[in-house]
Amino acid sequence: MIEVQHLTKRYGHRTALDDVSFRVEKGDILGFLGPNGAGKSTTMNIITGYLSSDSGEVLIDGQSILEHPKEAKKNLGYLPEQPPLYNDMTVQGYLEFMFHLKRIRLPMKEHIASICQTVHIEDVTGRIIQHLSKGYRQRVGLAQALLGDPPVLILDEPSVGLDPTQIIEMRKLIRDLGEKHTVILSSHVLTEIQAVCDKIIIIHNGRIAASGKTDDLTGTGRGTTMVRLVTEGREQTAYAAIKNIDGVVHITKTGETEKNCCEFLIESTKDIRRSIYRTMTKTDCNILLMQPAGHSLEELFLEIISGKEHETGGHQ
Repeated sequence: MIEVQHLTKRYGHRTALDDVSFRVEKGDILGFLGPNGAGKSTTMNIITGYLSSDSGEVLIDGQSILEHPKEAKKNLGYLPEQPPLYNDMTVQGYLEFMFHLKRIRLPMKEHIASICQTVHIEDVTGRIIQHLSKGYRQRVGLAQALLGDPPVLILDEPSVGLDPTQIIEMRKLIRDLGEKHTVILSSHVLTEIQAVCDKIIIIHNGRIAASGKTDDLTGTGRGTTMVRLVTEGREQTAYAAIKNIDGVVHITKTGETEKNCCEFLIESTKDIRRSIYRTMTKTDCNILLMQPAGHSLEELFLEIISGKEHETGGHQ
């Protein structure tokens, strides 16, 4: 659906993007993640045609965004970080204006009504936009992105400035939209990316530092499994017993959950839960909790921006 090929963009002597390539397949919800200045916004602006690259190409459903901009942009709906709203218009008036501006050939009233129902703004269509809350203004911005029913949605920081309740509602809305649309979601919020997206790209210093399915990047895709274990008894005894289990790569003590209890995060090359059970029954330590655990996205992100090498990274 979207193919980004060898994008490079320079601002003077500074390289914002350095040979960036990836693919987004139909039906994907892709999270685009990176620190400030990493190249996220530059990439999003090039994909949407708001900015040109120095080299490389973007194809939207096979159409070049530069060579055939009208055809390519018909497939795109874009919600910038600051939605392009006209605050003195009513919601209905604004959506009708954008409908005509985009030259959409659908029954206008029925189409707008359907979109308003999808993003849950049907009760504010007669209100002036500047009188709406931040959450409703974001929804109105999303509604304009959905005009024309584009197969691809580009959402840049859609939850910025929202309160916790509005963030939860926006996440659910994005997941629902992902059933009918291909979505690229840019965000600084790691929990949002992990909760919503089924694939992730992490960009750092203008290059793709990691990419893949969310479960692969935060779970077993790194070649190891993780187990969270809470034991009761002597910490040294439990640690020594776990250390000798075949397959254990690393043990981290994450804290004491209560008096005489210790929590460990155990990384191994295979599923060792049964081995842990058999081993601990031979000691004076009791197992209070044992469950699979994934690598957190935060840990992965911090590894990348601190310069540590990551095995799963690469181009898609």
